[in-house]
Amino acid sequence: MSTKPPARLGLPDLGVGVGMRIPHYADLLDGPEPARMDWLEIISENFMLPGGLPRYNLGRALSRYQLVQHGVSLSIGATEALDLEYLRKLKALIGETKTPWVSDHLCWTGAHGVNLHDLLPLPYTEEAVKHVAARARQVQDILGVRLLLENVSSYLTYTSSTMTEWEFLTAIADEADVGLLLDCNNIYVSSFNHGFDPRDFVDGVPHARVAQIHLAGHTNYGKYIIDTHSAPVIDPVWQLYRQAIERCGPVSTLIEWDDDIPPFAELCAEAEKARVIRDEVARDRAA
Repeated sequence: MSTKPPARLGLPDLGVGVGMRIPHYADLLDGPEPARMDWLEIISENFMLPGGLPRYNLGRALSRYQLVQHGVSLSIGATEALDLEYLRKLKALIGETKTPWVSDHLCWTGAHGVNLHDLLPLPYTEEAVKHVAARARQVQDILGVRLLLENVSSYLTYTSSTMTEWEFLTAIADEADVGLLLDCNNIYVSSFNHGFDPRDFVDGVPHARVAQIHLAGHTNYGKYIIDTHSAPVIDPVWQLYRQAIERCGPVSTLIEWDDDIPPFAELCAEAEKARVIRDEVARDRAA
């Protein structure tokens, strides 16, 4: 019989969670008991300002759930200096939430002081590996918790790239000693847009560094896919998730749904699908 694998990078497996979104606040925060949800993910930037209703709801959530912080503004791949004031506010929030790790995207979001409010891909080169890894080490040291970098959905590639995306992700994680947030939907979206086998991506990352997984829906326009987080997870993405859990063992899993947000019961049904797959893989590993 196989033994239970160690926690990823010393980080716990929290089970299955969902993103904390305003349309579901009543279901999550107002009932006499917490919803049947193992944990919640919050967007860090939504709670980094003092006072106001967001902070009030943060306190309510903290009294009921384990919260994990996920960011969209780190811009780890940018060429400008790290925003130390942003990191100061992020660290202060970490002190409140006691998040076991903090995550953001392997991307850049702007230049010359202009935020493009998009998660833009990087060229997959040795130079970019060294640049991002140095910044990631600095961020992790400043924040004092493990940093996880997430693979993004992409809609363009660079002619200067010299490696695959999963080789690039692996090289940065190993050099910086950071963790990975493996987004199975983003893998599928990028594989469709760029013509690679998504199974190679899942097999190619360092599984011992995967401490969280994202699942979401998208919008297929025929010739390309946009990562919209506006629909249920499709079967091929569930298959990638099963493959990831088989390779990594039990990993904290999060259902993202950010547009055309459904009733809470539908979101919970998606979370339950993830639980079923986790349980099936665990039974197979124990056999």
